[in-house]
Formats: sequence, C-alpha cells, structure tokens
Amino acid sequence: MPLRCAILDDYQNVALSMADWSKVQGDVEIKVFNEHLGTADKAIAALKDFAIVCAMRERTGFPRAVIEALPALKLLVTTGMRNLSIDLEAARAQGVVVCGTPAFGNATAAVATGLMLELARHIGYENARLKAGAPWQTTMGLDLEGLTLALLGLGRLGMRMAEIGKAFRMHVIAWSQNLTPETCAEAGVEYVNRDELFRRADFLSIHLVLSPRTRGLIGTRELGLMKQSAYLINTSRGPIVDEAALVAALRARRLAGAGLDVFDVEPLPVAHPLRKLDNVVITPHLGYVAEQNYRTFFAGIVDDIRAFLDGKPVRVLT
Repeated sequence: MPLRCAILDDYQNVALSMADWSKVQGDVEIKVFNEHLGTADKAIAALKDFAIVCAMRERTGFPRAVIEALPALKLLVTTGMRNLSIDLEAARAQGVVVCGTPAFGNATAAVATGLMLELARHIGYENARLKAGAPWQTTMGLDLEGLTLALLGLGRLGMRMAEIGKAFRMHVIAWSQNLTPETCAEAGVEYVNRDELFRRADFLSIHLVLSPRTRGLIGTRELGLMKQSAYLINTSRGPIVDEAALVAALRARRLAGAGLDVFDVEPLPVAHPLRKLDNVVITPHLGYVAEQNYRTFFAGIVDDIRAFLDGKPVRVLT
C-alpha cells in the first residue's frame, strides 16, 4: 500500500510541476496543501494519517508537541539544509527521519536589493500611479551612491549584499556578534561596533539567523540610534526586530521607512498595522521563492523520498 505523503504550503500550486515525481510513483500517495494549515492543532488534525510530510522552509513548524501527535509520521523533509522550526531531538525520539535538500543561488539578496531600491527610488509606487492615470512623477528619490549600507551579519547573504552595495558605490559597514575585523577586511567592508552600525546606517540590512541571542536584537534602543532619514531592510526573520518597537518608530517617523519580507506571524495577518503604513514596503516572504530554487528544492524532496523508501536516507539532519 502506498505511503501517504503531504506537501505543505504550496501557495503557488507548483510543487508537482517543479520536479519529476515519477521516481516515487506507485510508492506514495501525494496530497498537496495549497493553504497554510494554521495552528498546531489544525496541522495535527490534517497530518495525523501521513507517513511522509514535506515542509516548505519554516512556513509550518514542527515543535515537539506536533511531532509527538503524529504517530504515523516516518519521514519529514524540509527544503534547505537547516530548519529551526523542526525539533530534531523530538523527531529522533519518535523515530522520525528528517532530511533536507540542496538550494540554489542567493535569491534573498535580490529581494533585499529590490526593497532597498523601492524605498530609494519608488519604482513600484510610481508604476502604480502611472497605470492609475497619474500624469507624471511626484516623488524624488535617493541615489544610492555615497550612502552607507550597514550589514547586520556578514555570512553568505551578507557577503553578497556587500558586493551589491559596492557595485552601487555605497560605503559598506558591518557588525555581528562573531564578526571580526579580519573577515571584514577580506570582504572590503569596514568593521564597526554595534552602536556605530546603527548610528551610521542609511540603509540597515539584516542577515542573521534567528536564534535565542538574535531574537529581539533590534529594539527601541537600537532603532533610536538610527538616523531619522535611515531605512531598515529585513529579509532574514521577523523576530530579530521587535515588531512593536518598529511599528512605533515608523508611525512616529523616527525612521524614514522600512522594507520587510519577513514578519513575526506569517502569513501576515490581514489587520496588521504594517499593511497600513505608507513608509513601509512589504512583501510576502519572497526571499527564497525563485524558480531555480524551487526546482532544486522539489527535486531534492523527490530524491529524499526515494532514498528513504529504498532504506538509504540521504541528507539526514541531526
């Protein structure tokens, strides 16, 4: 009898067209969930009879309480090779194999750049006005050349953003807890201390992993250090920024604006105040959502399932 396999959070309804699923045909019975399942209780009710679950990043979390309530679950696949919303210890205790997939490129850096450009040059805003019948422009943009791009984090994505900033002839500075002056020097980036990063930023772009020590790292104090003319870009994870403090700063115009691809609660609630602020550009977590990346993700999922069925799991997360 085929094993039941759930593909979660396929918002664009593309999962089955992004890979060759014939490799597992006959061995699994696939159900695609296009809508977010919502609460943990709803996820448990929907997934209780599935042996295989395929998660798209952290859209649906798998903490201990969820994993322990899914007795049929044998294989949990996440796109990418790291997913902090999965309790790996609980999975091991329940005998659930957790596997990851390869990823492609640096799509998040493009979204961070797009948010920065929209805030600086109002391209989407002016496009919408022209199509609505407006005669000509009303905004005056900022040239990025000569401005300071402050990077909170200089890992793989931070390095890519440093390259992009330098291509725009911006001055690039960086800080994070583990960053060293030597790493910055190798990247051609100025190393600064924490407070200086916030004070000097014209654009502050966040490129850290969410962890206990980065949760709430940017709060009222840090936002208060920033120039009133500065912009904050977050394509990393919402809870790195104290969302209430950010909304308050934006409402009071203590910041010029923000570009946000990530939020505390995703999908972003319809009544959320960020949807109503005119100095915010928001996108629905587009960072990793690129065709090449999806093809790599779903091909990896199929290979993970096939290897598990053959008794030789690959890319097992521990």
